[in-house]
Amino acid sequence: MKRIIYAVLLAVIYWYVVASSLVFCLPGISIEPVQKPPPATLSGKLPIFHAGSLAIPFAQVSEEFNKLYPDVEILLEGAGSQTTIRKVTKLGKECGVIGSSDYTLIPQLMFPQYADWYITFAGNRMVIAYTDKSRFAAEINKDNWYQILQREGVKYGRSDPKQDPCGYRTLMVWQLAEDFYNVPGLYAKLYGASPEPTRPKEVELIALLQSGDLDYAFEYLSTARQHRLNFIELPPEIDLSSEQFQDYYATAEVKVKGEKPGEFLTKKGEPITYGVTIPKNFPRQEIAIAWIDFLLSPQGRAIMEASGQPPITPATNDKNKLPDRLKRYIE
Repeated sequence: MKRIIYAVLLAVIYWYVVASSLVFCLPGISIEPVQKPPPATLSGKLPIFHAGSLAIPFAQVSEEFNKLYPDVEILLEGAGSQTTIRKVTKLGKECGVIGSSDYTLIPQLMFPQYADWYITFAGNRMVIAYTDKSRFAAEINKDNWYQILQREGVKYGRSDPKQDPCGYRTLMVWQLAEDFYNVPGLYAKLYGASPEPTRPKEVELIALLQSGDLDYAFEYLSTARQHRLNFIELPPEIDLSSEQFQDYYATAEVKVKGEKPGEFLTKKGEPITYGVTIPKNFPRQEIAIAWIDFLLSPQGRAIMEASGQPPITPATNDKNKLPDRLKRYIE
């Protein structure tokens, strides 16, 4: 009986060796480890115009993107979102990706001639940034900040609402605060002490905080965290961060310059939402699409989360107009 079992085992081993030899010897047939195919080759320049608050995360996203596509030269250029868009619509600059801190500016300033779609990708919230050297830094909190700002000698700043969404969002926060804290005339008092924008965009206020020229500045949470500033978190009812209070936010509004002379856009308060698009006339569309694809990927979303700009479920104006590669992100 043992001899029969040994004979069967030897036969099985023999035929396994023979069959394996045939596979490896057959012309055109080889056994190789399964490898993930490399990304398609892309090369060329990719100018990206973005809101100032996106400078750090977009640089990080671009660095990781270049590990996949080393032959793409990414040119990052930050400004207030309105200014960023007008570089394309007014100055005719070549741009591959527009990143706006207010997604609504894309349809308002670019549709239909320069773009016809956008994707939302991140949120944020308004805070009051300061340093250890700021006057009354040890006293200020979410309940008394508007009182501290009105004390003698205190200097605070804001960005330009004509160029930067953070500027008109600051004015919205002041309007909402007047109602929320039940302090009639608060908006006029805050505005009267800072009647002119301090700088074109919110990131330019940081140097003034660090030098002591400003005690406080109205900023995005992400900007304060990225630059390691102290900050006061405002109540969600006024910090423009929560879908829960979107109807309340809408009671605040600010008029900003439109595309034509004498034209104004009415901006109503709503939760802060960032958006991206690709100008229609950009000649290397596949590069721009690949970059946005990476931005929306788990790796890109992780970078946005770490920067203090929480990723949101992407949305769009019209899924049918999106590049095919990006449609998978929209439910």
